[in-house]
Amino acid sequence: MYSGKLFEFLEHTADVLVRSYGETFKDALSNIAKGMFEIITDTTRIEAKISIDVSICGFDLENLVYKWLEELLYYHDAYNYVFSEFDIKSISEELLDGEKVLCLKAQVRGEEFDDKKHEPRTVVKAVTYHQMRVEKSNNKWIIDVVFDI
Repeated sequence: MYSGKLFEFLEHTADVLVRSYGETFKDALSNIAKGMFEIITDTTRIEAKISIDVSICGFDLENLVYKWLEELLYYHDAYNYVFSEFDIKSISEELLDGEKVLCLKAQVRGEEFDDKKHEPRTVVKAVTYHQMRVEKSNNKWIIDVVFDI
């Protein structure tokens, strides 16, 4: 696990820009998800009461990041779940309808949002591609995502 800063919030005019870090792409993906839920509530107060298996595919790294966060946001919007633990099990290249895609399998843990327990912060309306960045620099992965609030 990456021993430095996991994520940070950067200046953005109207929305929220989160930058995550990781020694591996998997770590950076976990940390960007944690950053997204930190916008919504204090993730230190989320208990791992439920576990959900997530399986998504994207046509490149940026699309994989987008679909990963979009899937987690779906669970929040549809079931009122908030997550604090993100265990990326695998990322593999697969063939889907004759096209190469990147597929991610993960397990996320959290619980249903309870405003008596969890601090309501800001509503995340959507994940965006605006200013999205996925890169490896100086032996660490960096992911930037702007969230529409």
